[in-house]
Parts: sequence; C-alpha cells; structure tokens
Amino acid sequence: MKQTLLTVAFVIFSMAAFAQSDPGFGVKAGLNYNANGDYFESAGDAARDPDRNIGYHLGVFTKLGNKIYVRPELIYTKTKSDYEGGDFDMSKLDLPVLVGTKVIGPLHVFAGPAFQYILNTEFDGISIDNVENDFTVGLHIGAGVNLGRLGVDLRYERGFSENEANFINNNITTVGESRIDTRPDQLILSLSLKLGGAK
Repeated sequence: MKQTLLTVAFVIFSMAAFAQSDPGFGVKAGLNYNANGDYFESAGDAARDPDRNIGYHLGVFTKLGNKIYVRPELIYTKTKSDYEGGDFDMSKLDLPVLVGTKVIGPLHVFAGPAFQYILNTEFDGISIDNVENDFTVGLHIGAGVNLGRLGVDLRYERGFSENEANFINNNITTVGESRIDTRPDQLILSLSLKLGGAK
C-alpha cells in the first residue's frame, strides 16, 4: 500500500508540471489539534475518549487551476492523543486531493478525500505493529486566505471508518489485548509558501 500511495503522489505531482492555468507548487507546515478514536482497555473493555493534543505537519503541494482548482498535497503528519492509560503517538503520510474555489477576494474554500498511510504508532512508548489497515481514506474540508505567495488555511479532517490498533498494555496486569481506534479527528492550521507559478 505504501508503494500505491507514493505512485499516486508521483502521478499527481507530475501532472502539475504540465498544467497551464495558474499552476504552482510550494511548501507548507503547521499545527494539528488532534484526537484519535476510543481506547478500549483489555481490563473491563471500557471505552475512553482521548484528550486532544497538539501535533505538527510539514509537506509540499501543487495547485492546478485558478478560480476553480485542484490541489494535491503530500504531507508528513505527527499526532498525539492523551488517554488515561497513556499517550498514543502516530506518524503518517497524508495525500489530500482537494477541490476548491475562490469566494471573495483572497478567500477560498475547499474539500476532498485524504488518503493516509500509517508509518508508525506507539502507545506509552510501546511500538504497535498490529494496525488493522495501514492505508485508509478520510475527508478534508476547510477555508483559507492567500496573500501573494503566502497562504493560511484551517481545515477539519475525519477518517471515514474505524481502524483499530491492537496491543498489550504493559500497565495492566491482566492478559489481553487493548485496542485504539486510529481514525483521525482533528483541526489543522497550515501556513503555506508558493515557490513557483503565478501569485
């Protein structure tokens, strides 16, 4: 699945080189206000909602079109969720493919599918290899403002389906697996800089 994600990213970014209507590419970075899904502890199998925490992301993007545009992005994301039983850390590659339109002046809105490939997951320092699906799909929806080559946007990301990670929690004496739903549920604030193309 990792090869599939990288192949799709390569094809989309290659297409950008041939776009004629206000093409552009650039870099972006920002903060994620994140929480993953419920934590089901092996002892009593009680669901616990996570406390949100701050993560970060950085990546590249390209833009095809002007008033109505397509904007694929390739982003490395690091998130953290706090549970009573410990902290859940996740790193992933995201490939949102956004369709947007200008609204008024520099304001634009956008939405689109976001393909994610989970690179690594840890619970309280324990590496988790047993994730149901490494490759999942979610949704990005948001709005932004472009001021010359600088852009700021705020978006919401939500995974479409549950994607559980199973592991043994060393803090619990009873034998049995605990489970965490790795599906993202987050607000994402990004600052972008357009390096090529028209302003």
